[in-house]
Amino acid sequence: MAQIFTPSFDTYFRLGLILAALAVAALALLGPVAAGSSYQSGVGWPVVQPVPFSHEHHVAGLGIDCRFCHATVETGPHAGFPSTHVCMTCHSQIWRQAPMLAPVRQSLASGRPLVWNRVAKLPDFVFFDHAIHVDRGVACVECHGRVDRMPLLARGRPFEMKFCLDCHRDPAARLRPASELTAMPPPAWDAAEHRRFALAAARRFGLDPARLDKCDICHR
Repeated sequence: MAQIFTPSFDTYFRLGLILAALAVAALALLGPVAAGSSYQSGVGWPVVQPVPFSHEHHVAGLGIDCRFCHATVETGPHAGFPSTHVCMTCHSQIWRQAPMLAPVRQSLASGRPLVWNRVAKLPDFVFFDHAIHVDRGVACVECHGRVDRMPLLARGRPFEMKFCLDCHRDPAARLRPASELTAMPPPAWDAAEHRRFALAAARRFGLDPARLDKCDICHR
């Protein structure tokens, strides 16, 4: 009878089984690590923009308030992107011919708005309203991190369900007075003093953790 498999086939077959088992074990061990990595969450990875806008320079260097560019953050669900006219408020006077600002000048001349790429993007099935969070006293830094240290903007927090639930289950710890909402860095507080203020604010706004982690708060 003719031999179908070569004598070495058994060795290769066993080796293949061992490698397959090792691959499965590696996936089981490294999968959770990869899922929690910054590559997966996007934290710390700059997003390419039509203009290399530096929050570090504009916020920390020049002291421009977040609301100057994100004008609807207090009134609507979206913070809004700066329009070309907002950029040209300053850059019609300074750095007028800077090569990096050519897209802004072209946008002004053509009337076509700049298309900024979202950094802090939530899935479509998540409802989020900036205005209500700002109104209750959640500072920008809580969700966006220290943008005053970012020459190129990157996601500052992992926008995953756990991140949102941690805040909703203890909202008082994240609350600040209106004067500090856009402060970078937020002024230092005595821990006990801040807790007293935050708990009073939570009571005033009726922020009940037992209600805030209900599914229909964010999924509608």
